[in-house]
Amino acid sequence: MTPFIRLHPADDVLIARSQLVGGTQAENVTIKGLIPPGHKVATRAIAAGEPVRRYNQIIGFASKPIAPGEHVHTHNLDMGPDKGDFARDYAFGADVKPEPPKKEATFLGIKREDGRVATRNYIGILSSVNCSATAARAIADHFSRQTNPAALADFPMIDGVVALTHGTGCGMATEGMGMQILERTLAGYATHANFWGVLVVGLGCEANQINAWLAHSSLREGDTLKVFNIQDTGGTRKTVEKGIALIKEMLPKANAVKREPCSAAHITIGLQCGGSDGYSGISANPALGAAVDLLVAHGGTAILSETPEIYGAEHLLTRRAVKREVGEKLVSRIKWWEHYTEINEGEMNNNPSPGNKAGGLTTILEKSLGAVAKGGTTNLEAVYEYAEPVTAHGFVYMDTPGYDPVSATGQVAGGANMICFTTGRGSAYGCAPSPSLKLATNSALWKKQEEDMDINCGEIIDGQASVQEMGERIFRLVLATASGELSKSEQHGYGQNEFVPWQVGAVM
Repeated sequence: MTPFIRLHPADDVLIARSQLVGGTQAENVTIKGLIPPGHKVATRAIAAGEPVRRYNQIIGFASKPIAPGEHVHTHNLDMGPDKGDFARDYAFGADVKPEPPKKEATFLGIKREDGRVATRNYIGILSSVNCSATAARAIADHFSRQTNPAALADFPMIDGVVALTHGTGCGMATEGMGMQILERTLAGYATHANFWGVLVVGLGCEANQINAWLAHSSLREGDTLKVFNIQDTGGTRKTVEKGIALIKEMLPKANAVKREPCSAAHITIGLQCGGSDGYSGISANPALGAAVDLLVAHGGTAILSETPEIYGAEHLLTRRAVKREVGEKLVSRIKWWEHYTEINEGEMNNNPSPGNKAGGLTTILEKSLGAVAKGGTTNLEAVYEYAEPVTAHGFVYMDTPGYDPVSATGQVAGGANMICFTTGRGSAYGCAPSPSLKLATNSALWKKQEEDMDINCGEIIDGQASVQEMGERIFRLVLATASGELSKSEQHGYGQNEFVPWQVGAVM
């Protein structure tokens, strides 16, 4: 193998496969100084102000002259004086292609009475407001397999009882975008296929009134949905006792399920990347994209999100939109984010994070071009707002922040019954009630943090596997996990603390 990677013949940079030292030959240039793994080296002389290309796409502009063989990073590459506001050809629908031939794969799922299929079988406790979080957690703690193993000993088909609490629900307008998002998110979890039943615990005087939420969400109490407030129940102790009693009533019915062969069309994956590095767009992200193409061919659904992290690469998605209005909706969300960051005195290039930059990513354009690779190559069927129910099959988009817990919370609320999460720096994450698979972008991370990673896509960088081969392995792992095989994050008990609904608007 060469010590560098060229991604496209027209690129102005090469990517270091391992650390390059001064004097090393890379194609026809001599390396100047040390180039860290995953970082970029210039293949030609680049004048100040000139665009620099990777993936044959602009990733920024030279902020000073760059010599052949020189390290290309934050010291000499930025978004340019126009902050990346250069022309992009959205070409709505230009790359739409015929649907792939339908394939049939199965997994061992749990069929619900309404026809939906679950990958897990939990009972959940949701808090309407931060004030009821302690009570909700106390109820779940009673059923913890770690501290009270006898509580669920007779119910092996129940994956657990989890409390999903949050820090909002009051100090906010009772109407408007912030409340609408919170209500949608809680409704999505309360009706999620991976929950047999859910308790919702409130305080009683919060802005997010449970009865208003039920009405706005077209929900009502029943065997699988119970709601109550601390103030009405008579205090914390009585609330915890009532919650424990209600869950005990649910346990026998929740346990009376079985796994049976189900079509892979019932799998909906939320696509995430966090702690990205210079290899993310070369190994794990395109490999996950190959797995997405396979899932779509089997009738399944994949949700790409993190709008601030597809910024500058949205034109690659609009070209795949099945209808012009689908592409235009994506562009409208981009414009919303530009306005949102501006009024908060920020800018879209505040991303990448310090860890991303240490891993070789320089601008949001470069990060985004690698991030969209998670979405594979099939048509873009629909665009959803945060936590909206995903009803389309195939590849879709959901507008979310780039912060992983917030983004994945929206995807799960929309119906994702699994998360696939690529990382190059080493992110630790889980997402109850949906299992989360972690995909390492490089072998050094895999060796260092294997107990958190489910698959090593660094084999692509090492020349031991192709993107397509790794995509097939990811797809098979998705089927196995959907059938009940525990992910690494589930083994560690991740999932309850990662429920983070998106907070929008003033905290009053």
